Amino acid sequence: MRLDKYLKVSRIIKRRTVANEACDAGKVEVNGKIARASYDVKIGDEIKISLGSNVKTYRVLEISEHALKEDALKMYEQIK
Repeated sequence: MRLDKYLKVSRIIKRRTVANEACDAGKVEVNGKIARASYDVKIGDEIKISLGSNVKTYRVLEISEHALKEDALKMYEQIK
């Protein structure tokens, strides 16, 4: 699954266009490297998002094309 779609489906970022713009601006890293929106997310990847002074890191636990609000929280764990 594409990184921008994963961020939207997991509800880490509310809109796919915002996720896409964050990736294009270099604010999203996967496993320590700046990632493009087209990056193929895999289970175990660590995603670091820097928006303003807010920096959060997540570990991918599950990949699903569609997720309800309750299920979206099971798709990742917040590390920092």
